[in-house]
Amino acid sequence: QLQASGGGLVQAGGSLRLSCVCSGRIHSIDSWAGYRRAPGQERELVATWIRGGIKEYASSVKGRFTISRDNAKNMVYLQMTSLKPEDTAAYYCNARVTTYSVTALVTDDYWGQGTLVTVSS
Repeated sequence: QLQASGGGLVQAGGSLRLSCVCSGRIHSIDSWAGYRRAPGQERELVATWIRGGIKEYASSVKGRFTISRDNAKNMVYLQMTSLKPEDTAAYYCNARVTTYSVTALVTDDYWGQGTLVTVSS
């Protein structure tokens, strides 16, 4: 349902853009979120987009990361700039999606597969 892409290896100070596309019988996407998990650490909420255009960021990435979406393509992007070695992690996209079932609309959370971002010093 969610397919993530865009991870890779980058030097400190560099940039990467992660993408996530949602597919299926989509009625609406109520929110998007980006999470990350560094080795040996807890999962961290990095950025969120909520219907209505509300964006929120973790303090660790504020001013460096930007979340945006393409509603027509059911996609979300996480533009990451001024990357630091401590940004190294597996990044995951999450979406709260309302889909068409046979008899009703169903809202559920979906997760993309992780995409690895490695920032070298």
